[in-house]
Amino acid sequence: MEKTVNGKQIDRALLVLGCPQVPIQTTAVLYIAGRLKKAGIRTVIAGTPSARLLVKYGDIDGHYIDEIKDLDMIIDAVAEKKESYPMCFVFIHNDAGISYAATMNSILGGVVYPVIFGSDAEKMAEMIDFDCEKIMAVAAHNPKPLISAIDRVLKWDA
Repeated sequence: MEKTVNGKQIDRALLVLGCPQVPIQTTAVLYIAGRLKKAGIRTVIAGTPSARLLVKYGDIDGHYIDEIKDLDMIIDAVAEKKESYPMCFVFIHNDAGISYAATMNSILGGVVYPVIFGSDAEKMAEMIDFDCEKIMAVAAHNPKPLISAIDRVLKWDA
């Protein structure tokens, strides 16, 4: 994976998680976080309480995730320019995810990758109206199609 975006060094990435209703979300989060960590990029999770707990217990020893934070607190901190991230992945399976992606695209100033999944993935992808490279698979239980989509979009060096 390229460690610079628009000439800026990528030292950390934000992974934004909404409701963990679709089973493959946590698997995809841990996969991306693991690949980022292997590339030397710190990973910060921002999520709802239940999404944070699933990731916390999925990575109990902190092999993949460096920090886990409250989603609303992160949005406020980024909007107030107290925190910044050169790279952001927003996990989307419903309208709320679309809103999170649009918000992060508006306030972040970094590269935003929508990671779109679930039975309505194609419909969700069509709703994204900002310029970005989408990672998308119509999948809810089997993570392989989404992992393949992740690998197609992101070129891992590590």
